[in-house]
Amino acid sequence: MGTLAQKLEKRHVNMIALGGSIGTGIFLASGYSIAVGGPGGSLLAYAIMAIVVYFLMMSLGEMSTHQPHTGTFCKYSSQYVQPSFGFAMSYNYWFNWAITVATEISAAVIIMQFWFPHASVLLLSSLFFISIVIANIFSVNVYGEIEYGLSFIKVATVIAFIVIGLLLLGSKPQLIAHNWSLGDAPFHGGFIGFLTVFLFAGFSFQGTELIGVASGETKNPHITIPSSIKRVFWRLCIFYILATFIIGSLIPYNDPTLTNQTNVMLSPFTKIFIAAGLNYAGTLINFIILVAIISAANASMYSATRIFWYMAKEGEAPKVFAHTTRKGVPLLALTITALIGSLIFISSLVGNGVFFTYIVQVSSLSGFIAWFGIALSHYRFRKIYLRDGGKLSALKFRAKFYPWGPVISMIILLLVIIGQMQGLVFSHSVTLKGFLVTYSSILLFLFLWLAHFIYSKGTAKNR
Repeated sequence: MGTLAQKLEKRHVNMIALGGSIGTGIFLASGYSIAVGGPGGSLLAYAIMAIVVYFLMMSLGEMSTHQPHTGTFCKYSSQYVQPSFGFAMSYNYWFNWAITVATEISAAVIIMQFWFPHASVLLLSSLFFISIVIANIFSVNVYGEIEYGLSFIKVATVIAFIVIGLLLLGSKPQLIAHNWSLGDAPFHGGFIGFLTVFLFAGFSFQGTELIGVASGETKNPHITIPSSIKRVFWRLCIFYILATFIIGSLIPYNDPTLTNQTNVMLSPFTKIFIAAGLNYAGTLINFIILVAIISAANASMYSATRIFWYMAKEGEAPKVFAHTTRKGVPLLALTITALIGSLIFISSLVGNGVFFTYIVQVSSLSGFIAWFGIALSHYRFRKIYLRDGGKLSALKFRAKFYPWGPVISMIILLLVIIGQMQGLVFSHSVTLKGFLVTYSSILLFLFLWLAHFIYSKGTAKNR
């Protein structure tokens, strides 16, 4: 059994978390929220979700600085909630990121066909997949440098977009008054429009919890993690909220191109860059989206590998997968994660991708389950810590707004999870199949929790 190397620096951790939350959603599908909820509804939805993320990052920061661990909230879920709950959380989170590797590679192939429409899908996907695996074979600091570079490109693009957008608004201030009062703006679609955007915003912010996964391989985590959490949160808020404000102010919510989520030439980023006189904006945004996808796949492979290594180390998976190389890389955990990712990707090429579509839907709520686990673990952690004689003054990082922060987070996350049904309810298409597909990840999590609980009880009786 091996250990991981603590080689990630503050700048690596900052970019890993920041890059994990800036993906195709902001570059390609950012206009969708404006079209559905209007400029006011989308801005309010992102602002409220940002508050939830702030509470969650505070919770994760307090626990991960007190007890840095690659298993992060999976470890905390076992330790402070219940072992079977932590077991289910581990497999939920690992499976989510393993699937994400496959989905991101599928997206990367589609993006490449913008330039090479006749290229072999299998060849392109193989090249991407092999490149990501190789990037994760090397020492963690190599991964950190790669992710730093990829994320830097994304961040620079968002900053350039915000600057150009604000300049355009400064030259055409009348657009703000017009687009924010158009039709039923600023809250287009009323509560339903707001709810839809709110659910969409939740998925956009997922990935910030990667700070916790990286804490076990971070230098001076008690200093690096709190600093990274504060910086990443405020940067994400500025990026998402300002970008949403700019798009909603420059482009009317009833512009039909805003509902596009696939055509790069119709991306709000592309349209605003073109309005600023930037030639070849479509090609530029296509390249940035490709970088975003590769970055997301790289981060997904990293986090899934570390979670599976933790699971093996804790006895939740075969012990052999807990071994690491001399440089601290969990090679066998990487291998099994890559194998699962590749098999899921292959499923997208056969059988009309039915299994692939289903498996992606299974993981759709996994991020919200993980967030709920963070909030619940922190709520329990503080109580247990004080009960056992711990002093608040001894905590290296203390979360603000406890206990209201984690409690409010859990309530809102439960509303988000229940709200996934709104699409079926308001389309009058509620069926057993629709319910099972929508909540497959919840049902799988509950099954793993119950199965482990029954098995562990049986094992204890036989001792």
